[in-house]
Amino acid sequence: MIQCTQVCDPQLTPPEKDLVEKIIKKVLTDYKIQNGYISFIFGSDELLASLKKEYFHQDYWTDVIAFRLNSYNKKYVDGEIYISLPRAKENSEKFGEPFEKEVARLIIHGALHLLGFEDETDQEKNKMRKIEEKYLSLLDWEFLFGD
Repeated sequence: MIQCTQVCDPQLTPPEKDLVEKIIKKVLTDYKIQNGYISFIFGSDELLASLKKEYFHQDYWTDVIAFRLNSYNKKYVDGEIYISLPRAKENSEKFGEPFEKEVARLIIHGALHLLGFEDETDQEKNKMRKIEEKYLSLLDWEFLFGD
């Protein structure tokens, strides 16, 4: 069973827990992961920037960071996905996408990192983007958000 928890900065509005769980469970089960514990932390730009600096030695804002807490060769995924809701909002406006869709993209992106996908090269980024688009296309955005 895949279990999820989520916490959110009290100054921000979290996404619907049901949607978060639906997305993460779909991605993980498609990659043959039946068991896991995923924590979602929805926070500020400053939170993610501090994590990026501390753990990756890079000093800039980012929209999503994922930490796999157990070995990648395990069939059980224990992980944390941090998402900057202000960054998601800015990206949604920049790319003309609904905010909820951008948050969903970041959830998918984080899940892929927990599965071992990387995005250091253009080829890796393109591969991840195609997978993200595949999962985003499975959701009925008009029904979910009234677009």
